[in-house]
Amino acid sequence: MSFSKESLTVFERSIADYHKKDNVDTPIANPYKEKSIEYYLYLKNWIDTVQWHLEDIIRDPEIDPVEALAIKRRIDRSNQERTDLVELIDSYFLEKFSQVSVLGNATINTESPAWAVDRLSILALKIYHMSIEAGRKDAPAEQQKRCQDKLNVLLEQKKDLSGAIDMLLDDMEAGRKYMKVYKQMKMYNDPSLNPVLYAQNGK
Repeated sequence: MSFSKESLTVFERSIADYHKKDNVDTPIANPYKEKSIEYYLYLKNWIDTVQWHLEDIIRDPEIDPVEALAIKRRIDRSNQERTDLVELIDSYFLEKFSQVSVLGNATINTESPAWAVDRLSILALKIYHMSIEAGRKDAPAEQQKRCQDKLNVLLEQKKDLSGAIDMLLDDMEAGRKYMKVYKQMKMYNDPSLNPVLYAQNGK
């Protein structure tokens, strides 16, 4: 099984598991062996799925401002967790290809494998939710058609992205491509780098 297909299988299981209760506070029950790549893929998609629904909730025009702020801060924490996890998955690829002899004319890719897999995780969520909208019987027929058209594009995108990920991994295994991991170095969560925070501390 290709890595992209394996990833999609894990992502689709995570999405299905979440929607059994469809509640952002549902505790995760990761079915895969701890610290395996499947374990991290499932965790990655679970975080994405919860955040997807938090983004829906916070857009309620009637939401209490205090609740909205709490959710916004939760989304910020979630974004940091997603970034940390992508970098962890990239560490898996660095180790996997650490013994490959890189060819003299090898090139670096525009994004690392894990960031491409991150996009595949979000794409799996888009496909799941667009499928629901395309089949909504209470929606106007014109809206259903628009959603079906969008779903068709998303499915094509899934095929293209999956192929690109597998090609990248094949190229890395053959030494035609190599990877570097540049940490995101987010500043807004760091009290020593965010001017609003360090000004409050008198630094």
